[in-house]
Amino acid sequence: MVPTLGWPTIAVLGFLLLTGLVVALATTSTARYEFELNGTRERQRSAARSHGTHPAGRRSAGRPAGAADAQAQPRTVDLAVRQAPATPTGGPGWWLVDEWAQVVAGPFADRVDADWAALAEGLPAVSVHGIPSADGGVAPRPSPEERAWFAELSDQLDRLPSAWDDLVDDTDPLTTLVVEIAAALVEAGLPLQDVSQGRSAGGVCLMPDWPSRGVRVSWRPHDRMGRHAVRGPAAHAMVEQQMNVAIGDVLANLGFVVEPLGATGGSLVTALR
Repeated sequence: MVPTLGWPTIAVLGFLLLTGLVVALATTSTARYEFELNGTRERQRSAARSHGTHPAGRRSAGRPAGAADAQAQPRTVDLAVRQAPATPTGGPGWWLVDEWAQVVAGPFADRVDADWAALAEGLPAVSVHGIPSADGGVAPRPSPEERAWFAELSDQLDRLPSAWDDLVDDTDPLTTLVVEIAAALVEAGLPLQDVSQGRSAGGVCLMPDWPSRGVRVSWRPHDRMGRHAVRGPAAHAMVEQQMNVAIGDVLANLGFVVEPLGATGGSLVTALR
């Protein structure tokens, strides 16, 4: 009887013992889990207090806790500023300028050098004579060639006959017209007649035509052919007529309004187109 009851009793006691062991282990694990969980929460609270109330923390570690409500301080901002074009340096000379009148190259000794540089470098620029300006351009000035030309033209205009002395107003359109005609003729290699020394070496004679407000243009040969007729009257008439026709054609091709005048082939110029 005793052996029969012993094994069930031992089994029950073993079951109870194992159950108690499992409960004890579970209790220990639960307590340790809760302890670690509470420690983690405490560390998170401490970190939150050290970084302020914002989830992302503070931008600067040394910033006071109440600085978030303070007014933002102004900051200096660097702006990108376009640099002004460099002012070209140098005295009067020939410069290459672009379509915005800005210097792209120079100075050059003469216009030929400037034009050649533009052609060689493929620069879309034109040559201008002058001095550099503060805005990166060129202030135009007469070139030495232009000053020499003005002096030469002035000498030619001094040869005009005394009939022009009555025209004292330089603003008169007829004055402008005769200056334009004289300039075109001298540029073509045809000088004005000079009778200031009492003799003529030949040239173009310009006389005012008051009724038409124009200029009479005719050729005068050298005194040897005209006054002294060393080659005969026929040669004189032939040269005079051919030169008058040629001069009329030259002026017409240069843009003047030309009308035939007289049997000798002289011309009446009334305007510049």
